[in-house]
Amino acid sequence: QVHLVESGGGLAQPGGSLRLSCAASGFTFSSAYMVWIRQSPGKGPEWVATISPSSYKWYADSFKSRFTISRDNAESTTYLRIDDLQLADTALYFCARGDGGLYFQLPRRDYWGQGTQVTVSS
Repeated sequence: QVHLVESGGGLAQPGGSLRLSCAASGFTFSSAYMVWIRQSPGKGPEWVATISPSSYKWYADSFKSRFTISRDNAESTTYLRIDDLQLADTALYFCARGDGGLYFQLPRRDYWGQGTQVTVSS
């Protein structure tokens, strides 16, 4: 059973940085593609980035400049670093296990964690 727990969100100031973490269990993490997803207030979820088991990375165009996905297979954890935080980054951030779909497709909903809230405010 896929179990994902995100952490690291909170209140941050514009221009700052945050590193979100996602601790995984219930599956072989080192063999899994991992995905980060963002849901902004009043909007649907959108794909942010995907990382392969060997750390090959893909980013949605909107997230290429300030977002960095990474993983630690020994710790069964994936990370999303957000630099130069902007007000528009306020959102609920989810990690998910890839379900075999294309790298930019959102995985099945039961492969997602519960999310961590990021609020950017001055």
